[in-house]
Amino acid sequence: MTKREHCQTLLENAAEKGICLAFSGGTDSSLLLRLAKDAAEKKGTPLCAVTFDTVLHPACDLEVASKVARELGVSHHVIHIDELQNPALAMNPPDRCYLCKKTLFEKLLAFAKENGFGAVLEGTNEDDLHVYRPGLRAIRELGILSPLAESGLTKAEVRQWAKELGISVASRPASPCLATRLPYGDRIDLELLGRIGRCEDALRAKGLRNVRVRVHGNILRLEADKEAFEKILQEREAFLEELKQVGTPYITLDLEGFRSGSMDL
Repeated sequence: MTKREHCQTLLENAAEKGICLAFSGGTDSSLLLRLAKDAAEKKGTPLCAVTFDTVLHPACDLEVASKVARELGVSHHVIHIDELQNPALAMNPPDRCYLCKKTLFEKLLAFAKENGFGAVLEGTNEDDLHVYRPGLRAIRELGILSPLAESGLTKAEVRQWAKELGISVASRPASPCLATRLPYGDRIDLELLGRIGRCEDALRAKGLRNVRVRVHGNILRLEADKEAFEKILQEREAFLEELKQVGTPYITLDLEGFRSGSMDL
């Protein structure tokens, strides 16, 4: 059985119980939603995509998720959550992602139970299993299914399959929680995260693709694709104008370039 066949089999088994899918609008969950739709239609069972509207995720995520759900013709529900109601999470500990995922997926399980969905899924892929992802512990503890990871599908394979199926976000860059822009132990400041999020949006509008604005106290560390370095330096003043809006006195360009999870080093 190929990875793709394995994934489709897992989804057909889940569809027998009715599928509730944690849906961010990223490539992984969008591919999973399309495949889950096929499985649900084959089994004649219900399917619902659920997006978390939270204080720590970029506002554009909800817009993108709503758009993709409409494109795929799938029922879409939004759960509004303020993760910072948990004082332990607000302190930004190294297991912040575990605390956050547990809160989110407990809400999702309650929604699924209330609405008669017997299978709850999420979009972790194989690559995620080999980096620091404390949130995966919460997913396992709560019995959430991860068909992409269980089938061994890597991020590159997910993107390729999504592209073949014509999914509009097949090449969308990852959009992780904004708290990943701060070092562990730095209390989460929503005003600062808001400025960081707006700055990243502005930098992408100027042509950057993968970009992270990391803040270490008084120092801003800009991560961008190495191929974009020349553009950043040539248009230095325009980029500085946006970066200064974050409010740090010192602004740096990280010569190692964009690295997902660099705060976990």
